[in-house]
Amino acid sequence: MLHDPARATHKQPVLIVLHQERSSAGRVGQMLEEKGYPLDIRRPVLGEKLPGTLASHAGAVVFGGPMSANDPDDFVKREIDWLDIPLKENKPYLGICLGAQMLARQLGGKVEADREQRTEIGWYPIRPTEHGRLLMHWPQMVYHFHREGFSLPHGAKLLAEGDIYPNQAFRYGQNAWGVQFHAELTRAMMHRWVVHGAHRFVLPNAQQGRDHLDGRMIFDAPLRAWLSNFLDLIFEKAHLTV
Repeated sequence: MLHDPARATHKQPVLIVLHQERSSAGRVGQMLEEKGYPLDIRRPVLGEKLPGTLASHAGAVVFGGPMSANDPDDFVKREIDWLDIPLKENKPYLGICLGAQMLARQLGGKVEADREQRTEIGWYPIRPTEHGRLLMHWPQMVYHFHREGFSLPHGAKLLAEGDIYPNQAFRYGQNAWGVQFHAELTRAMMHRWVVHGAHRFVLPNAQQGRDHLDGRMIFDAPLRAWLSNFLDLIFEKAHLTV
């Protein structure tokens, strides 16, 4: 789909929250722009402030990062506290990996490692729950890069589950969504992650770099299609109730 500037003029920007200087919004950013949403990119870890209201935004996407939602850093605590804004204003919110874990923390859930310290680094299967199947079609395999998971917050609906980390995607209320996996990676991003994250491949249950790239050739097309539909569900059909 080509970007249509005329279509973009009547849509509010989506707030994009990244956690490293060189991080990218990847395919999420590309797809949102194709759907007509400008991007307002902020990096709180570099001291950039988040808005006090989302009244002038279509919603927010908070991405992953190497830090933990349990870290004592001030910016981590402030960001978790800030999530009260999209929740109270009922604005579309998507948390990816760390962003989902922060949402779980804000809602009273826990973020912790598997009891056996197993990771999900590479491609692993997920299964939609009944709630998830009613909303959309889900990919069978998704890409992960994490060593912690989240408990399901009270009142949230589980949308997809996995084997080691059972809570893979959830919805809270109408407009807050969290996913543990990464659908946003471009090919270039995955190459960077495989190079810079190679030291993590010795962790329990992690897959080797070549398996990440080989898996992409097999599993990425359905994941990419799912992401486009998921973003439509969040931002285009924000008040759909199931």
